[in-house]
Amino acid sequence: MRGWVDCRSTIGPMVNQKQFERVQDYIRIGIEEGAALLTGGTGKPTGLEAGNFVKATIFTNVKNSMRIAQEEIFGPVLSIIPYKDEADAIAIANDSPYGLAAYITAGDKARAYRIANQLDAGRVCINGEFHDPLAPFGGFKQSGYGREFGVFGLEAYLEPKAIIG
Repeated sequence: MRGWVDCRSTIGPMVNQKQFERVQDYIRIGIEEGAALLTGGTGKPTGLEAGNFVKATIFTNVKNSMRIAQEEIFGPVLSIIPYKDEADAIAIANDSPYGLAAYITAGDKARAYRIANQLDAGRVCINGEFHDPLAPFGGFKQSGYGREFGVFGLEAYLEPKAIIG
């Protein structure tokens, strides 16, 4: 576990123009649906006009029924959704047709693990941890089936055989 988190980050460009436009559409949709733009927005960041770069965008006052909360954007767009208590937060997180990944920030690691076990996501990262090459990667629900990495990723290449007799 890290002792500190470096808040500086670098966000690379979207993979192509089509994905750039897709993320721009989601930012416009968030604004049209009534989410409040805290930072970012449409267009390219200053100084990065020559690529498929997207402004890091954060929305507040997001309702879980909004498309920016319900769909996989695959771009630097964060939706902040208020919740009443832990059970409400879990219900909001699971109320989506997708379940690729989830992130939990908590001062109490036992509480974070308890919540993580209740989330419908293929990977749950706690307190800034993002990747472990030995951990399986893959989604739940419409985020896909099957796993990559670790033992679960290797199982796709195996052919189990039963010999009875």
